[in-house]
Amino acid sequence: MTSKYFDIQPVAGRIGAEIVGVDLSSDLSDDIISDIRKTLVQYKVIFFRRQQLDAKGQVAFAQRFGKVTTAHPTVPSLPGHPEVLDLDYGRTATRANNWHTDVTFVDRPPLGSILRAIEIPAVGGDTIWANSVSAYQNLPEHLRDIADKLWAVHSNAYDYAEAAVSLSEELKAYRAVFTSTVYETLHPVVRVHPESGERGLFIGGFVRQIKGLSTTESDDIIRLLQSYVTRPENTVRWRWQVGDVAFWDNRATQHYAIADYGNQPRRVQRVTIAGDLPVSIDGKHSEAIKGDSSAYIPSLAVA
Repeated sequence: MTSKYFDIQPVAGRIGAEIVGVDLSSDLSDDIISDIRKTLVQYKVIFFRRQQLDAKGQVAFAQRFGKVTTAHPTVPSLPGHPEVLDLDYGRTATRANNWHTDVTFVDRPPLGSILRAIEIPAVGGDTIWANSVSAYQNLPEHLRDIADKLWAVHSNAYDYAEAAVSLSEELKAYRAVFTSTVYETLHPVVRVHPESGERGLFIGGFVRQIKGLSTTESDDIIRLLQSYVTRPENTVRWRWQVGDVAFWDNRATQHYAIADYGNQPRRVQRVTIAGDLPVSIDGKHSEAIKGDSSAYIPSLAVA
């Protein structure tokens, strides 16, 4: 894809592009927003270097792509900004160094996430994104046939019995907040993208079990499918600078924030755009099992 409004510079072979020549703090035209959205759908994650955005401007930019959610279903927002999740690692937030797609434990996970770099380590603290569409395309045909039929339960609940010995008190306290309301949702393992029509693996760190299979069977199958998502050729790695903005399609990616920066400060702020109900290849929609997401997605509460 090309645009007459900005330059598109691919960052890796299968995912990721930097958009050059756009000031996100300016009053962007509908045509520019349309081209940014098309670039997002094609490249899955897009980057804007050294932007001059504050929290209010970040929310305003996100609103050009749809309704904005509250910061998180369970974790408190940035004071004065109910839509902004403040991730101040090392001070108030726990490091999310695992592969995941944002908030898949609710029935309508975000369409996309917009992350703004506030404070970045001198070395380390990169983020990696993976293309779940190319991962699905890489599957051998017989594995695709299996994945096409599978549904998985996603939840924000943890296995505390397993983790009780190894978790720090700080992490236990954070998880208590994170799971203050437990959500469970049944999602298709293969999701059809509502804009591109592409099929992608819709799994990640919040998957707890595949419907109809034992925990052991589920773990083995998810581990196999996940190995295709995280193959290096399906990923892109971004080295942050202060002011950078990353915008990813939450319907077609997973990501991993690398916790390799020791005690250095790392602070980023995230805004999420409300999404729709995921759809399987045979047209069935995701189903909420436990938890009401209407407070997280204000448009549902209004309806």
